Amino acid sequence: MSTYKELTVQIENLQKQAAHARQSEIANAIADIKEKMRDYGITLTDLGLTGAKKVGKAKEPVAAKYRDTVSGATWSGRGKPPRWIAGQDRDAFIIK
Repeated sequence: MSTYKELTVQIENLQKQAAHARQSEIANAIADIKEKMRDYGITLTDLGLTGAKKVGKAKEPVAAKYRDTVSGATWSGRGKPPRWIAGQDRDAFIIK
């Protein structure tokens, strides 16, 4: 039966071997992928890997729907209502 120390040494050696095998397999896989891309004329764009992140449409700000007559502050009606309108009749603050 092996001792704890011997087993930990074996574990470390196996982990090193596994890391080396993984790096070797990754290198082979990359070489294979590059070769197939060359053979078939596949580009990164074909794979959806253009390098640039997709940018969605710029969201236009929502027009203000309510205005505080005292401070002139506005609110679109979306999200948490500001203090100046919270708990009050919103019809009185509608921008016409």
